[in-house]
Amino acid sequence: MKIFIFKRSHIILSAAVLIFAVFSLSAMFTSVETSSQTKELPIYSVERNDKKIAVTFDSAWGDEDIDEIIAALSEASCPATFFVTGEWAEKYPESLKKLYDAGHEIASHSYNHTLYSSFTREEIKADMDKCDTAIKNAIGISPTLVRAPSGDYTNDFVLAAKETNRYPIQWDVDSLDWKELDENAMKERIFDRVASGSILLFHTGTEQTAAALPGILSALSAEGDEFVTVSDLIYKDNYYLD
Repeated sequence: MKIFIFKRSHIILSAAVLIFAVFSLSAMFTSVETSSQTKELPIYSVERNDKKIAVTFDSAWGDEDIDEIIAALSEASCPATFFVTGEWAEKYPESLKKLYDAGHEIASHSYNHTLYSSFTREEIKADMDKCDTAIKNAIGISPTLVRAPSGDYTNDFVLAAKETNRYPIQWDVDSLDWKELDENAMKERIFDRVASGSILLFHTGTEQTAAALPGILSALSAEGDEFVTVSDLIYKDNYYLD
């Protein structure tokens, strides 16, 4: 039988090499796992320099201000994009038809505003289909744009949208109108953030939005901004998200 005798320094060196190898291997697998969990992103805004911006509304509450909002948008020559829930479309089909007949773009905002973070990808697809059916029953068209309830998007939401040929839309300028800010407070937030290619967020069924819109839209026009729908703002092909 052979007996091997090692110096202490050799043992320490060997142990260090072993520990280094274990950590390197662990880091390699961690890196592989992380790369497979790439964060999927919706479209927040668009890189362009022509001063075009998109005004959008989320409709999940009431419809009492729809006529006033339509009038303000018409006065400002502002075609807007309305992200409506399926339940809203079913509850207020006449208001939805008014928006569509006034030339505004209609998009999907889930069926009943349940956060998509609680859904699987297949459940999200089914929910988007349910919302689209409600919209189609009211105005005869199916949307191609979708926004997650409360902007609470997940990888599954973004992938579900892409896999069903929908465009997932977020925003980069939030008016915070749902917090009942007055016109001046909303203007300050908007003008601190708006840029060419921005997507602005408002809501229907709030206390202040309809009354604040004329002043906000007029001020944006005075700055040279041009209003377009989200579909006319975004790139449909050969684009990437940064």
